[in-house]
Amino acid sequence: MPDPHPTPSTPIELGLSTFGDITLAPDGTPLPPAAVLRNIVTEAELADRLGLDFFGVGEHHRADFAVSAPEVVLAAIAGRTSRIRLGSAVTVLSSDDPVRVFQRFSTLDAVSSGRAEVIIGRGSFTESFPLFGFELDRYEELFEDRLALFAELLKEGPVTWRGTTRAPLSDQRVFPPTEGGRLRTWMGVGGTPASVMRAARYGMPLMLAIIGGDPLSFAPYARYYRDALAELGRPPLPIGAHSPGHVAETDQQARDELWPHFGPMYTRIGRERGWPPLTRGAFEQMAGPQGALCVGAPETVAAKIARTATALGLSRFDMKYSAGTLPHEAMLRSIELYATQVVPLVREGLARSGR
Repeated sequence: MPDPHPTPSTPIELGLSTFGDITLAPDGTPLPPAAVLRNIVTEAELADRLGLDFFGVGEHHRADFAVSAPEVVLAAIAGRTSRIRLGSAVTVLSSDDPVRVFQRFSTLDAVSSGRAEVIIGRGSFTESFPLFGFELDRYEELFEDRLALFAELLKEGPVTWRGTTRAPLSDQRVFPPTEGGRLRTWMGVGGTPASVMRAARYGMPLMLAIIGGDPLSFAPYARYYRDALAELGRPPLPIGAHSPGHVAETDQQARDELWPHFGPMYTRIGRERGWPPLTRGAFEQMAGPQGALCVGAPETVAAKIARTATALGLSRFDMKYSAGTLPHEAMLRSIELYATQVVPLVREGLARSGR
Protein backbone atom coordinates (compact mmCIF):
# COMPACT_ATOMS: atom_id res chain seq x y z
CA MET A 1 0.00 0.00 0.00
CA PRO A 2 1.20 3.59 -0.53
CA ASP A 3 3.21 5.25 2.20
CA PRO A 4 0.69 7.39 4.15
CA HIS A 5 3.43 9.84 5.05
CA PRO A 6 5.78 10.20 2.08
CA THR A 7 8.17 13.03 2.84
CA PRO A 8 10.34 13.99 -0.14
CA SER A 9 12.99 16.39 1.05
CA THR A 10 13.24 18.25 -2.27
CA PRO A 11 10.94 19.00 -5.22
CA ILE A 12 10.98 16.07 -7.61
CA GLU A 13 13.82 15.89 -10.11
CA LEU A 14 13.12 14.19 -13.44
CA GLY A 15 15.96 12.64 -15.37
CA LEU A 16 17.05 9.98 -17.81
CA SER A 17 19.46 7.08 -17.85
CA THR A 18 20.95 4.74 -20.41
CA PHE A 19 23.03 1.57 -20.40
CA GLY A 20 24.40 2.36 -23.84
CA ASP A 21 22.61 -0.56 -25.50
CA ILE A 22 23.98 -1.51 -28.90
CA THR A 23 21.39 -0.05 -31.26
CA LEU A 24 20.43 -0.52 -34.90
CA ALA A 25 21.44 1.69 -37.80
CA PRO A 26 18.75 2.82 -40.29
CA ASP A 27 19.60 -0.19 -42.49
CA GLY A 28 18.87 -2.57 -39.60
CA THR A 29 22.48 -3.54 -38.86
CA PRO A 30 23.99 -3.11 -35.36
CA LEU A 31 25.95 0.09 -34.88
CA PRO A 32 29.57 -0.25 -33.74
CA PRO A 33 30.10 0.61 -30.05
CA ALA A 34 32.00 3.78 -30.98
CA ALA A 35 28.97 5.14 -32.83
CA VAL A 36 26.69 4.25 -29.91
CA LEU A 37 28.97 6.15 -27.53
CA ARG A 38 28.90 9.24 -29.74
CA ASN A 39 25.11 8.98 -29.93
CA ILE A 40 24.87 8.92 -26.13
CA VAL A 41 26.67 12.27 -26.00
CA THR A 42 24.17 13.67 -28.52
CA GLU A 43 21.26 12.31 -26.47
CA ALA A 44 22.64 13.93 -23.32
CA GLU A 45 23.07 17.24 -25.12
CA LEU A 46 19.39 17.15 -26.04
CA ALA A 47 18.39 16.33 -22.47
CA ASP A 48 20.43 19.28 -21.20
CA ARG A 49 19.05 21.65 -23.81
CA LEU A 50 15.48 20.69 -22.91
CA GLY A 51 16.00 21.30 -19.20
CA LEU A 52 16.01 17.80 -17.69
CA ASP A 53 17.57 17.41 -14.24
CA PHE A 54 19.80 14.36 -14.55
CA PHE A 55 21.51 12.13 -17.10
CA GLY A 56 22.86 8.77 -15.93
CA VAL A 57 25.08 6.27 -17.71
CA GLY A 58 25.32 2.62 -16.70
CA GLU A 59 28.39 0.39 -16.47
CA HIS A 60 28.55 -3.00 -18.20
CA HIS A 61 31.24 -5.29 -19.54
CA ARG A 62 29.48 -7.31 -22.23
CA ALA A 63 28.84 -7.24 -25.95
CA ASP A 64 25.29 -5.85 -25.89
CA PHE A 65 26.22 -2.62 -24.08
CA ALA A 66 28.75 -0.02 -25.24
CA VAL A 67 29.59 1.69 -21.94
CA SER A 68 32.27 0.13 -19.75
CA ALA A 69 33.78 3.43 -18.53
CA PRO A 70 30.82 5.70 -17.67
CA GLU A 71 32.95 8.44 -16.15
CA VAL A 72 34.77 8.96 -19.46
CA VAL A 73 31.47 9.23 -21.32
CA LEU A 74 30.14 11.60 -18.66
CA ALA A 75 33.24 13.78 -18.92
CA ALA A 76 32.66 14.08 -22.67
CA ILE A 77 29.05 15.02 -21.95
CA ALA A 78 30.17 17.56 -19.35
CA GLY A 79 32.11 19.41 -22.03
CA ARG A 80 29.00 19.65 -24.24
CA THR A 81 26.41 20.57 -21.58
CA SER A 82 25.95 23.35 -19.06
CA ARG A 83 23.36 22.55 -16.39
CA ILE A 84 22.22 18.91 -16.27
CA ARG A 85 23.53 16.75 -13.42
CA LEU A 86 25.65 13.81 -14.53
CA GLY A 87 26.12 10.45 -12.88
CA SER A 88 26.36 6.69 -13.05
CA ALA A 89 23.52 4.20 -13.21
CA VAL A 90 25.07 2.29 -11.45
CA THR A 91 28.76 2.07 -10.52
CA VAL A 92 29.57 -1.55 -9.66
CA LEU A 93 31.54 -0.85 -6.50
CA SER A 94 32.16 -4.52 -5.66
CA SER A 95 34.57 -5.02 -8.56
CA ASP A 96 36.16 -1.57 -8.56
CA ASP A 97 38.56 0.23 -6.27
CA PRO A 98 36.75 2.76 -4.06
CA VAL A 99 39.68 5.17 -4.14
CA ARG A 100 39.69 5.23 -7.94
CA VAL A 101 35.89 5.55 -8.04
CA PHE A 102 36.06 8.58 -5.78
CA GLN A 103 38.91 10.13 -7.79
CA ARG A 104 37.14 9.65 -11.11
CA PHE A 105 33.89 11.18 -9.88
CA SER A 106 35.55 14.03 -7.99
CA THR A 107 37.40 14.79 -11.23
CA LEU A 108 34.11 14.68 -13.14
CA ASP A 109 32.66 17.00 -10.51
CA ALA A 110 35.48 19.46 -11.19
CA VAL A 111 35.24 19.49 -14.97
CA SER A 112 31.43 19.74 -14.83
CA SER A 113 31.48 22.61 -12.27
CA GLY A 114 29.89 20.58 -9.49
CA ARG A 115 27.34 18.55 -11.48
CA ALA A 116 28.62 15.02 -10.74
CA GLU A 117 26.97 12.35 -8.68
CA VAL A 118 27.39 8.61 -8.31
CA ILE A 119 24.89 5.81 -7.77
CA ILE A 120 26.75 2.91 -6.22
CA GLY A 121 25.46 -0.63 -6.17
CA ARG A 122 26.25 -4.26 -6.72
CA GLY A 123 24.85 -4.31 -10.25
CA SER A 124 22.69 -7.00 -11.79
CA PHE A 125 25.40 -8.44 -14.06
CA THR A 126 28.55 -10.25 -12.94
CA GLU A 127 30.90 -9.99 -15.94
CA SER A 128 33.10 -7.47 -14.15
CA PHE A 129 34.10 -10.00 -11.49
CA PRO A 130 36.13 -12.42 -13.64
CA LEU A 131 37.26 -9.54 -15.86
CA PHE A 132 38.96 -7.80 -12.95
CA GLY A 133 40.00 -10.95 -11.09
CA PHE A 134 37.40 -11.18 -8.33
CA GLU A 135 35.74 -14.34 -7.06
CA LEU A 136 31.95 -14.43 -7.18
CA ASP A 137 31.81 -16.33 -3.91
CA ARG A 138 33.09 -13.13 -2.26
CA TYR A 139 30.19 -11.11 -3.74
CA GLU A 140 28.77 -9.89 -0.42
CA GLU A 141 32.15 -9.42 1.25
CA LEU A 142 33.46 -7.31 -1.61
CA PHE A 143 30.52 -4.93 -1.57
CA GLU A 144 30.39 -4.50 2.20
CA ASP A 145 34.15 -3.97 2.45
CA ARG A 146 34.40 -1.47 -0.38
CA LEU A 147 31.27 0.38 0.64
CA ALA A 148 32.76 0.93 4.11
CA LEU A 149 35.87 2.44 2.53
CA PHE A 150 33.89 4.56 0.07
CA ALA A 151 31.84 5.99 2.94
CA GLU A 152 35.07 7.10 4.60
CA LEU A 153 36.36 8.64 1.38
CA LEU A 154 33.19 10.72 1.08
CA LYS A 155 34.20 12.60 4.24
CA GLU A 156 37.10 14.05 2.19
CA GLY A 157 39.57 14.01 5.05
CA PRO A 158 42.53 11.81 5.95
CA VAL A 159 41.40 8.16 5.78
CA THR A 160 42.49 5.37 8.07
CA TRP A 161 40.81 2.11 7.10
CA ARG A 162 41.45 -1.62 7.16
CA GLY A 163 39.37 -4.26 5.40
CA THR A 164 39.70 -7.68 3.82
CA THR A 165 39.59 -7.07 0.06
CA ARG A 166 42.27 -4.42 -0.58
CA ALA A 167 45.29 -2.77 1.02
CA PRO A 168 44.65 -0.69 4.16
CA LEU A 169 44.98 3.07 4.33
CA SER A 170 46.68 4.99 7.13
CA ASP A 171 45.98 8.72 7.46
CA GLN A 172 45.83 8.89 3.67
CA ARG A 173 44.51 11.86 1.70
CA VAL A 174 42.79 11.23 -1.62
CA PHE A 175 42.85 13.79 -4.41
CA PRO A 176 41.22 15.75 -5.91
CA PRO A 177 38.66 16.76 -3.31
CA THR A 178 35.38 18.19 -4.53
CA GLU A 179 34.92 21.95 -4.49
CA GLY A 180 31.67 21.61 -2.56
CA GLY A 181 33.09 19.23 0.05
CA ARG A 182 30.76 16.31 -0.67
CA LEU A 183 30.18 14.10 -3.69
CA ARG A 184 26.45 13.47 -4.09
CA THR A 185 26.09 9.70 -3.67
CA TRP A 186 23.03 7.46 -3.94
CA MET A 187 22.78 3.77 -3.16
CA GLY A 188 21.10 1.73 -5.88
CA VAL A 189 18.82 -0.99 -4.50
CA GLY A 190 16.94 -3.73 -6.31
CA GLY A 191 14.41 -4.27 -3.54
CA THR A 192 15.57 -6.17 -0.45
CA PRO A 193 15.14 -5.02 3.16
CA ALA A 194 18.84 -5.61 3.86
CA SER A 195 19.87 -3.29 1.01
CA VAL A 196 17.41 -0.62 2.15
CA MET A 197 18.76 -0.81 5.69
CA ARG A 198 22.31 -0.56 4.39
CA ALA A 199 21.48 2.72 2.62
CA ALA A 200 19.94 4.11 5.80
CA ARG A 201 22.87 2.97 7.92
CA TYR A 202 25.34 4.80 5.70
CA GLY A 203 23.10 7.86 5.38
CA MET A 204 22.90 7.66 1.59
CA PRO A 205 19.85 8.60 -0.50
CA LEU A 206 18.02 5.55 -1.83
CA MET A 207 17.61 4.80 -5.55
CA LEU A 208 15.10 2.00 -6.23
CA ALA A 209 15.44 0.02 -9.45
CA ILE A 210 11.82 -0.69 -10.40
CA ILE A 211 11.99 -2.92 -13.46
CA GLY A 212 9.13 -5.36 -12.81
CA GLY A 213 5.80 -5.67 -11.05
CA ASP A 214 3.62 -2.86 -9.75
CA PRO A 215 5.78 0.11 -8.67
CA LEU A 216 3.49 0.57 -5.67
CA SER A 217 4.80 -2.73 -4.31
CA PHE A 218 7.99 -0.80 -3.50
CA ALA A 219 6.16 1.52 -1.08
CA PRO A 220 7.00 -0.71 1.93
CA TYR A 221 10.70 -0.26 1.13
CA ALA A 222 10.27 3.51 1.10
CA ARG A 223 8.52 3.34 4.48
CA TYR A 224 11.15 1.02 5.87
CA TYR A 225 13.91 3.38 4.73
CA ARG A 226 12.29 6.42 6.33
CA ASP A 227 11.61 4.53 9.55
CA ALA A 228 15.20 3.26 9.64
CA LEU A 229 16.60 6.77 9.16
CA ALA A 230 14.44 8.02 12.03
CA GLU A 231 15.49 5.17 14.31
CA LEU A 232 19.14 5.85 13.51
CA GLY A 233 18.67 9.53 14.34
CA ARG A 234 19.33 10.63 10.76
CA PRO A 235 17.43 13.39 8.93
CA PRO A 236 15.08 12.47 6.05
CA LEU A 237 16.92 11.75 2.81
CA PRO A 238 15.76 11.62 -0.82
CA ILE A 239 14.29 8.52 -2.41
CA GLY A 240 14.51 8.07 -6.15
CA ALA A 241 13.33 5.46 -8.62
CA HIS A 242 14.61 4.21 -11.96
CA SER A 243 12.35 2.46 -14.49
CA PRO A 244 12.52 1.62 -18.20
CA GLY A 245 10.33 3.59 -20.57
CA HIS A 246 9.66 4.93 -24.04
CA VAL A 247 7.48 7.84 -25.12
CA ALA A 248 5.78 8.30 -28.50
CA GLU A 249 2.79 10.23 -29.81
CA THR A 250 0.30 7.47 -28.89
CA ASP A 251 0.25 4.47 -26.56
CA GLN A 252 0.07 2.05 -29.48
CA GLN A 253 2.95 3.69 -31.31
CA ALA A 254 5.14 3.63 -28.21
CA ARG A 255 4.48 -0.05 -27.59
CA ASP A 256 4.90 -1.02 -31.23
CA GLU A 257 8.19 0.89 -31.43
CA LEU A 258 9.59 -0.59 -28.22
CA TRP A 259 8.47 -4.22 -28.42
CA PRO A 260 10.74 -5.45 -31.27
CA HIS A 261 13.78 -4.23 -29.32
CA PHE A 262 12.77 -4.70 -25.68
CA GLY A 263 11.37 -8.21 -26.17
CA PRO A 264 14.53 -9.81 -27.61
CA MET A 265 16.72 -8.03 -25.05
CA TYR A 266 14.58 -9.27 -22.16
CA THR A 267 14.49 -12.80 -23.56
CA ARG A 268 18.25 -12.88 -24.19
CA ILE A 269 19.09 -11.75 -20.67
CA GLY A 270 16.36 -13.98 -19.26
CA ARG A 271 17.91 -17.00 -20.96
CA GLU A 272 21.07 -16.39 -18.91
CA ARG A 273 19.03 -16.17 -15.70
CA GLY A 274 16.46 -18.91 -16.24
CA TRP A 275 13.49 -16.69 -17.12
CA PRO A 276 10.94 -17.79 -19.72
CA PRO A 277 10.87 -15.89 -23.05
CA LEU A 278 8.91 -12.65 -22.92
CA THR A 279 5.62 -12.78 -24.81
CA ARG A 280 3.84 -9.80 -26.33
CA GLY A 281 1.02 -10.35 -23.85
CA ALA A 282 3.40 -10.18 -20.88
CA PHE A 283 4.99 -7.07 -22.36
CA GLU A 284 1.57 -5.42 -22.68
CA GLN A 285 0.93 -6.16 -19.02
CA MET A 286 4.29 -4.64 -18.04
CA ALA A 287 3.37 -1.55 -20.05
CA GLY A 288 -0.14 -1.38 -18.54
CA PRO A 289 -1.35 0.97 -15.79
CA GLN A 290 0.13 -1.12 -12.96
CA GLY A 291 3.26 -2.33 -14.74
CA ALA A 292 6.81 -1.10 -14.30
CA LEU A 293 7.39 0.03 -17.90
CA CYS A 294 6.72 3.74 -18.53
CA VAL A 295 5.63 3.23 -22.12
CA GLY A 296 3.02 5.25 -24.00
CA ALA A 297 1.84 8.70 -24.98
CA PRO A 298 3.01 11.60 -22.79
CA GLU A 299 -0.23 11.62 -20.77
CA THR A 300 0.06 7.88 -20.05
CA VAL A 301 3.69 8.04 -19.00
CA ALA A 302 3.16 11.15 -16.87
CA ALA A 303 0.26 9.54 -15.03
CA LYS A 304 2.32 6.45 -14.28
CA ILE A 305 5.30 8.48 -13.00
CA ALA A 306 3.04 10.70 -10.86
CA ARG A 307 1.35 7.60 -9.40
CA THR A 308 4.70 6.13 -8.41
CA ALA A 309 6.12 9.42 -7.14
CA THR A 310 3.09 10.05 -4.94
CA ALA A 311 2.96 6.55 -3.48
CA LEU A 312 6.67 6.36 -2.70
CA GLY A 313 7.28 10.03 -1.90
CA LEU A 314 9.97 10.31 -4.54
CA SER A 315 12.44 13.14 -4.81
CA ARG A 316 13.66 11.89 -8.19
CA PHE A 317 12.52 9.72 -11.07
CA ASP A 318 14.85 8.59 -13.86
CA MET A 319 13.50 6.92 -16.99
CA LYS A 320 15.84 4.46 -18.70
CA TYR A 321 15.11 5.51 -22.26
CA SER A 322 17.37 2.98 -24.01
CA ALA A 323 16.16 -0.58 -24.55
CA GLY A 324 17.97 -3.18 -26.56
CA THR A 325 18.38 -2.24 -30.21
CA LEU A 326 15.88 0.66 -30.13
CA PRO A 327 17.30 3.11 -32.73
CA HIS A 328 18.92 6.41 -31.84
CA GLU A 329 16.32 8.42 -33.74
CA ALA A 330 13.46 6.86 -31.76
CA MET A 331 15.28 7.60 -28.52
CA LEU A 332 15.81 11.23 -29.48
CA ARG A 333 12.08 11.62 -30.11
CA SER A 334 11.31 9.89 -26.80
CA ILE A 335 13.66 12.26 -24.96
CA GLU A 336 12.01 15.26 -26.61
CA LEU A 337 8.50 14.15 -25.65
CA TYR A 338 9.61 13.24 -22.13
CA ALA A 339 11.18 16.65 -21.54
CA THR A 340 8.61 18.86 -23.25
CA GLN A 341 5.37 17.05 -22.41
CA VAL A 342 5.80 14.34 -19.76
CA VAL A 343 7.77 16.43 -17.28
CA PRO A 344 5.32 19.38 -17.22
CA LEU A 345 2.39 16.98 -16.85
CA VAL A 346 4.08 15.19 -13.94
CA ARG A 347 4.82 18.45 -12.16
CA GLU A 348 1.27 19.72 -12.71
CA GLY A 349 -0.21 16.47 -11.45
CA LEU A 350 1.93 16.43 -8.33
CA ALA A 351 1.15 20.09 -7.65
CA ARG A 352 -2.59 19.35 -7.82
CA SER A 353 -2.15 16.51 -5.34
CA GLY A 354 -0.32 18.77 -2.90
CA ARG A 355 3.21 17.59 -3.65
